[in-house]
Amino acid sequence: MILTVTLNPAVDKIYTTGELISGHANKMRTAVSCAGGKGVNVARVLRLYGYPVCAMGFLAGYAGKFIEDYLQGEGVECRFVHVEGETRNNIRILADNGYTTDILEPGPEIGKEQLQQFMSEYESALSACELVVLSGSPARGLADDIYASLIEKARFFGIKTLLDTSGESLRRGIAAKPYFIKPNQKELEYIVGHKLVKREDVVEAARAIHHSGIAHVIVSMGRNGLLCVESGGQALYARAGKIQARNTTGCGDSVVASYAMSILQRESKEEALKKAAAISAANATTMKNADIPRNTAQELYDHITVEKLR
Repeated sequence: MILTVTLNPAVDKIYTTGELISGHANKMRTAVSCAGGKGVNVARVLRLYGYPVCAMGFLAGYAGKFIEDYLQGEGVECRFVHVEGETRNNIRILADNGYTTDILEPGPEIGKEQLQQFMSEYESALSACELVVLSGSPARGLADDIYASLIEKARFFGIKTLLDTSGESLRRGIAAKPYFIKPNQKELEYIVGHKLVKREDVVEAARAIHHSGIAHVIVSMGRNGLLCVESGGQALYARAGKIQARNTTGCGDSVVASYAMSILQRESKEEALKKAAAISAANATTMKNADIPRNTAQELYDHITVEKLR
């Protein structure tokens, strides 16, 4: 069992249109809705590949029920805490002129009683899982050190944690020494406090974090591929071939899900990186996030070469 934690899930709504014009009524050409939020995306990818998953976090209102029903329909065990208010919608509008517009709602605010209930459920769930994936931004009302607390509690049970968040939540989470982190380049720049212009700069920053006690540091660089530092500072790089990208939401989450599978399978670092690059790129070829066309992922995997960096 892999446990995924999404503290601020969302219903992801993806629209397409010719052009989005501010101040006017805009008719959408297509509309797709699916369960979203970073940890939810991870759970969906894991179920697609046949892994048993339990999803936790906070849900509220009709949107929350939609997410829970959606996940249960895909075979995910749900142990969400239900709170007052309404789970947020994340709206992405993809225009033919190349512009992407995101509208992100705030979501419900979490009180002390709801947090205590979640922590109790979390501790109970730890006894039945092998890995914990902590993903996304904390909901309103939660402190920046929430992930650090969850990492420390999992460590008490001897369970490895994978962390994918940003800002102060990432900084404080790193201080708690999770087993794995996956910042993108901007998030890594926030942690080190300066711009990373060249790939060598990214490698140096990732190595510094690795040497601070993080076993796996994976940096997602969008169309520029994936870079990983692990095993004493060895840096590897992989990039999938050209694809026709439709929607990039969930690509980073696909990387995290892929690594969770590779960790459980005890795959080599080269194999893990190739798989993650392929699954992430395949995710971008569909409109729905976390809806991986597995044949596409395999085709991409077959042509990926892992490069060892100095």
